[in-house]
Amino acid sequence: MDPRPFYATTPFAVGGYMLCSATLLIANKYAVYKVPAPSFILFSQLMGTALVVKAFAMMGKIDCDALEKTKCIKFLPVALIFLSTIFANMKSLQYANVETFMVFRFSTPLVVSIADYLFLGRKLPNTRSWICLFALLVGAFGYATTDSSFHVKGYTFCAIWYVIFCMDQIYLKHIINTVKMDSTWGQVFYSNFLASVPLVFTFINDAEEIQALKDMSTSAFLAVFLSVALGVGMSYFAWMARSLLSAASFTVVGNICKILTIAINVSLWDKHASAMGIACLMFCLVAAYFYQQAPMRSDSKDSDDHGDIEKKNLLPK
Repeated sequence: MDPRPFYATTPFAVGGYMLCSATLLIANKYAVYKVPAPSFILFSQLMGTALVVKAFAMMGKIDCDALEKTKCIKFLPVALIFLSTIFANMKSLQYANVETFMVFRFSTPLVVSIADYLFLGRKLPNTRSWICLFALLVGAFGYATTDSSFHVKGYTFCAIWYVIFCMDQIYLKHIINTVKMDSTWGQVFYSNFLASVPLVFTFINDAEEIQALKDMSTSAFLAVFLSVALGVGMSYFAWMARSLLSAASFTVVGNICKILTIAINVSLWDKHASAMGIACLMFCLVAAYFYQQAPMRSDSKDSDDHGDIEKKNLLPK
């Protein structure tokens, strides 16, 4: 039996990450609708998270690493890759429809699982997990083809995003494994603070965003505040989940969050998904449920859960 408290377990980390991730996109859409200043909203989320973490650390509520030059240098590529991923994501959605981007997004675990094997010391997925990974891709493709005309645009930016995103998943796992941090909150603080700095120069030079901020209402402020609060939770649970899951498993969890976001959007706005589309969503959820992350090659058992479980399922049962 696992002696760790529930808040330190994989189900807690995955559940919290999925809750924040599935609702953050919708919250961001509403925030951008109320305040058309996306760079400022992203900056508020990142810097807001860093400030909240530092404030709680100063009050002695949590442990957080202090800023150190060596750690900043090692975490700087994390910030650059993170911002590059967001930029390529936005450009992909600008030139391609959402369904096309989803097909690219859902296929990433196929590459990341191989990169896990090549760079992070894991075995290749077993037959059952490969079937689940391909099932996720088939389910995503089925959703796209049943709910839109599927006009493919922006393949260049989708391909750029694909490469950067796969690098992001593997490099962040490498940082977790190689950079010694006192706590998960230290990882949250470093990644958010360093990524927020370049965004300052983005929104202060955008006249439209500055005007939008001047016209901000109380309801708009609350919308931004909600997105920042979800961003704080998203950052913590993301780093916690990364430390407990393989890069491929974390990538698949991210895909499931996209499915949940679509499901929430459908229930709120009653558009896009047909009965066949809902069936594809459920198909993807079933595939994720039966996925098992590959064990480390150096161990006979999966060391990600301290050797307690030989085969770890992606979603808690």
